[in-house]
Amino acid sequence: MEQLNMFNGEPITDGITAGVEERKMRGMEIAAQARIERQDGFYLVPSVTNPRQTRYKVSHAGGRQTCNCPDHETRGCKCKHIYAVEYVIRREQHSDGSTTVVESLTVTETRKTYAQDWPAYNQAQTNEKRHFLALLAELCDGLEEQPDPNEKPRRGRPPLPLSEAVFGAVFKTYSVLSARRFECDLADAQEKGYISKVPHFNAVLRTLDKPEMFNVLTKLIERTAAPLQSVETKFAVDSTGFSFSRFVRWYDIKYNRFTSEKQWVKAHLMCGVKTNVVTAVEIHGKDAGDALQLPPLVESTAKRFDVKEVSADKGYSSRACHEAIAKIGATPYIAFKAWTTGGVGGVFKKMFHYFQFNREDFLNHYHNRSNVESTMMMIKTKFGDSVRSKTEVAAKNEVLCKVLCHNICCLIHAMYELGIHPMLAK
Repeated sequence: MEQLNMFNGEPITDGITAGVEERKMRGMEIAAQARIERQDGFYLVPSVTNPRQTRYKVSHAGGRQTCNCPDHETRGCKCKHIYAVEYVIRREQHSDGSTTVVESLTVTETRKTYAQDWPAYNQAQTNEKRHFLALLAELCDGLEEQPDPNEKPRRGRPPLPLSEAVFGAVFKTYSVLSARRFECDLADAQEKGYISKVPHFNAVLRTLDKPEMFNVLTKLIERTAAPLQSVETKFAVDSTGFSFSRFVRWYDIKYNRFTSEKQWVKAHLMCGVKTNVVTAVEIHGKDAGDALQLPPLVESTAKRFDVKEVSADKGYSSRACHEAIAKIGATPYIAFKAWTTGGVGGVFKKMFHYFQFNREDFLNHYHNRSNVESTMMMIKTKFGDSVRSKTEVAAKNEVLCKVLCHNICCLIHAMYELGIHPMLAK
């Protein structure tokens, strides 16, 4: 952890100055276009990304400028919302517009962009389904169900082989179709030789409702991430929810009406920041704490990857999380809460001091965390932000199927963009 020794205060660089100027320009844009109101001693500034639902509170009381946005809480410097309020105050002081005319301001924004390898991207997209079936069949080949010595012999049809059951469940999740309409895709897969027979749609649904499928799918996710171990050294962690078709209902005596709450399961993911491949996953109930899931995610990823650094938001800001990351020889870049002092000692204290004295460098590493949000958005956009399952067991297995489908798609893109030829056979 050589980067922990960087506790020398440095002068303001051109990069920091550029960041300040960018916030000023964004503040001017907000002041010119948004409606900023004053309420209870605060200025309410609409969020740029979600102006209808989110408004940040900016205070100028006592000569101290504060804002409750994540940028100001993390960096401790003026954010674009504070600059926007400054321009509004200046506009109020010069109502004739002779000195500052914010309403007619034209803002030209410059952003750093990255070149996209469009030929490789187009090839990966147009050939994705063909490669997906081949890779999924290779992944499932050799899966054998361990017989239970205590299980009594059953009458009727023989059970569906585990390899074909997993193939059908994952392929159904990829198709985003109902089990009945998915039968045609299974018939096509049989014609291509990926499965021996077309199972009944209820057999596919029963596969998702088996508790033992959780370990099977988790191991398959880890196997699909392994081919990218030479590419990924930086990782990010976060969690997200997937709602499913179950409601908790109760009767409200006071208002004489029925109310309900939709249930969901919570997925905790660790992904590589370069390819967005998911290296480890934990699925728990909606009330599971984030910080408790980070150590097993880190430990699982470290078995196959050379982990150099891990980024996470302030929900993981605990001594245990810092120690778990440092234990595998990696550097934790976890956001600190506003009241943090570093008094707990250990790696937590070192990283807190590093954050205080080398904030810009710390944040450059920390912002790799945005890639895990992109990963979650990729999964939800492509395979749905909810599950069709009606039981909690099936819902967790369906979320794992979504993650597995995402990983296979990441491998397909790596084949075209990075020239990787994954070997998934057991």
